[in-house]
Amino acid sequence: MALTSSVSSKGQVTIPQEVRVRLGLKEGDRVEFVVEGGQTILRPAHSLKNPFEEYLGAFPHFKSREEINAWIRDLRDEEPEDK
Repeated sequence: MALTSSVSSKGQVTIPQEVRVRLGLKEGDRVEFVVEGGQTILRPAHSLKNPFEEYLGAFPHFKSREEINAWIRDLRDEEPEDK
């Protein structure tokens, strides 16, 4: 499959619809150009945002493994282990 697009005077190109659909690109998405060997690859840009960032603060802060284990035991309604 070979699809083409023209480069504007500002260096802009329009990504053909078939390619946008294939890559799952929508308006406002960022893309990156990766040069590997003699080829240039176009792909959706990876977000630098930590995907788990939205969960920060969802759990209590623990100071030790023992505190974590105690919290888990409490959630499971278990008795503490004898040492």
